[in-house]
Amino acid sequence: MAVTSIHTLVSAAKAEIDNISPAEAKRRVAEEGALILDIRDVRELQREGVIPGVMHAPRGMLEFWVAPDSPYFKSGLGEDREYILHCASGWRSALSCKVLSDMGLPKVSHIETGFTGWRDDGFELTDYDTWKSNRPAR
Repeated sequence: MAVTSIHTLVSAAKAEIDNISPAEAKRRVAEEGALILDIRDVRELQREGVIPGVMHAPRGMLEFWVAPDSPYFKSGLGEDREYILHCASGWRSALSCKVLSDMGLPKVSHIETGFTGWRDDGFELTDYDTWKSNRPAR
């Protein structure tokens, strides 16, 4: 049996989720109170920088942090608001968005072009240490 292509998996996920631009993500945060979840590995945040105001929810823990019956549940992820996921280029966030949608999270989307698109569109970034010192306690 052949392994399914990652391109096939990502395309299938994108067909079922809300794919948005960095500008739309920025608007939804400002006008609707959405929260951006950065699902990249911490080393990516340290190397590339961070979008100010995001919550880091590493891909490996995402489902566990969202599920109320998980011992790792984060109460901040149980709020009635939209969660906008992003990774580096939109592949991991598309797959993660699909999983969260399948889990029953009602308002979840992803930045289709990822962190790279946000940066390339010229939106604000901060370095990891500054972001870490300014993030709310969890």
